[in-house]
Amino acid sequence: MIRYVLMVVVLVATVSFSQAQDIAVLMKVAENYEHNLKEPEALNQYKEVLALDPQNIKALVKTAELSCSIGERTENKNDKRLQFESAMAFAKRALAADNNSADANYAMAMVSGKMTEIETDNKKKIGYVIDVKNYANRALTINPNHAMATFVEGRWHYEMITLNSVKRTAAKLINSNLPAASLDSATAYLEKAKQLDPYYVLTYYYLNKAYKEDEKPAKQMDILSKMVKLPTRCFEDIAMKDEAKKELESMQ
Repeated sequence: MIRYVLMVVVLVATVSFSQAQDIAVLMKVAENYEHNLKEPEALNQYKEVLALDPQNIKALVKTAELSCSIGERTENKNDKRLQFESAMAFAKRALAADNNSADANYAMAMVSGKMTEIETDNKKKIGYVIDVKNYANRALTINPNHAMATFVEGRWHYEMITLNSVKRTAAKLINSNLPAASLDSATAYLEKAKQLDPYYVLTYYYLNKAYKEDEKPAKQMDILSKMVKLPTRCFEDIAMKDEAKKELESMQ
């Protein structure tokens, strides 16, 4: 009997070790696909990881991010909605797996921001605007130096400043505890996000917008000059860097 139990324990341990190896290999392949800007292939690899480990937070967050990235470039409105809704499902799974994960809370904030782009009902859209702030706050409470959550906070402040005043007022009425947005807060969060991840192009993109809104051309030019030299890490980076190059040339 003891021998049988030992055999079962060894078998289970062997299977678990083999599965862990499989997951590590799949994660590495997915990361390589991302590095080579093959997002659909990377997304499929992360989904394979989830078939083996449904509560893998990193894979869940990555599938949410990639679904949003692919959806962003999708012209068909229905397909875009499907991608964003799929991203939301993955983000919710990540949060359900560990609601104390800064990454999972960041994913919910990030996807909620994308949902504001496709939601046609104003009340629901404002609900997503509030969710962006709440989940980003939660992520930063867990990890104050979470680069992506810090970026989301900065972007939220910038977008609230430039949001239609009626919707901004409505958001405050729905959630009276919602803090007032400001350009100073936007630039402060975005500058910190830049320090935490100096290669994330989207941070520079919104910093440029914020400094332009704040009428600070010298800081704008500094950000644009650095932005055009950044490495390309996703498809969106190409267009943003081209746009930055043109804007910088027009300012010189």
